[in-house]
Amino acid sequence: MKESRFRVPHTLVLLFGMVVLAYLMTLVLPAGEFQRVTNEQGRQQVEPGTYQVLEEPPNLSPITVFSAIPRSFAIHSTAEIIFFIFIVGGFFAVFRATGAVDAGISRLIDLLGHRPFWLVAGAMAAFAVGSSTIGMAEEYIPFIPVLITLFVALGFDTVTAVAVVCIGYGVGYGAAAINPFTVLIAQGIAGVEPASAQGFRWILLAVFFVIGLHHVWRYARRIKADPDQSLVAGIPVPANMKAPEKAPLTLRHVLVLIALIAALVLLIWGIKAKGWYLVEMGSLFLALSVLVALLGGIAPSKTAKAFCDGAAELTSTALIIGVARAIETVLNDGKVIDTVIHGIAAPLQQMGATGAAIGMFLVQSLCNLFIPSGSGQAFVTMPIMAPLADLVGISRQIAVLAYQFGDGFTNILVPTNAVLIGILTLAGIPYDRWVRLIFPFMIKVWIAGSIALAVAVAIGLK
Repeated sequence: MKESRFRVPHTLVLLFGMVVLAYLMTLVLPAGEFQRVTNEQGRQQVEPGTYQVLEEPPNLSPITVFSAIPRSFAIHSTAEIIFFIFIVGGFFAVFRATGAVDAGISRLIDLLGHRPFWLVAGAMAAFAVGSSTIGMAEEYIPFIPVLITLFVALGFDTVTAVAVVCIGYGVGYGAAAINPFTVLIAQGIAGVEPASAQGFRWILLAVFFVIGLHHVWRYARRIKADPDQSLVAGIPVPANMKAPEKAPLTLRHVLVLIALIAALVLLIWGIKAKGWYLVEMGSLFLALSVLVALLGGIAPSKTAKAFCDGAAELTSTALIIGVARAIETVLNDGKVIDTVIHGIAAPLQQMGATGAAIGMFLVQSLCNLFIPSGSGQAFVTMPIMAPLADLVGISRQIAVLAYQFGDGFTNILVPTNAVLIGILTLAGIPYDRWVRLIFPFMIKVWIAGSIALAVAVAIGLK
């Protein structure tokens, strides 16, 4: 059978193509604007029924396709987010260098290894909370060999081990409480108070976690009872799949983990009580980097190198954010973004508030196939979805919720997600076998997410 030569283009290629498409849209769509009013919170929102076509539309040069990108990087809000991401990336690297992550997971495995259900539940909970709070994802890849070795030894299979990580991570992103790469960025773009509606999100995290745990454990029990039912039956465990050396949990590791938890509590308090945003949060993560390095016994030069390496790992993310922002820049230059909003709003308004919210969820899910970067997707879609929420009669908070559902949950389905494909490749699991496990879970998620959005509309989530 001839192998297909088709390859999914790099995210930057897709986004640059969308910048070009945005320019072409300015040539064919009528320029128009809504009137905007300042709401009680002091934020601008569109006024329904005020859309008008402009008599003198802008005439953009083709060079706009290129000039919009550096101009987007120079936008103050974009620069703040990019540098915040660099700081968080640097912190993650220092945090990993302390060994506290490896030691904490190793301790969890030691405690629960002889009780498989609680091992599955405990590990999934750790991955879900890590993704929900500080946006961990790639950091989970080193645990794949450990979990595969353990679960295979316990009579399960490689799919069970990967499902524990990926479904935990997907639930954590989809129902994220304060993920700085998705929720906080999307709320900032939408003009919503950072970390607002957090209680509702924590409830959703618990609900989706239970759904995910049930899905994984149901499969795991079936494999335990009959190994021939495994989705990877006949596929050998990768020969190099050996667990790294066990990392003991030392006093230094405990202190590092306590410092992280305390910092997250301080972060939540600062956002809610003091109105902290990117500058203050970046300062906190910088200070936390120094603190965990001291507690972890890492020398200053090693700390600096780890921080730089961690920031460098997120260079692609920073580029994606800048190019994604350029799409909005071009549409704004051509005065057609309100035209797009007006066109999308018409069918959604016919669906009612609840139907519109669910429609946004489906649109965001499709977008994640082409823009697997959560922060990049926020910059592409939220400038449209936020004012669209005003027109269809739902809060912008609900638009943010629809975005994070669409982005987060589909991370563990779409083949354009580098983390997912990296994990599957490492574990030796063919993508089609993985889809057979994960697609039924996604159906459950799409149903539960639609119900959650309906509840959010019913209670008037702000």
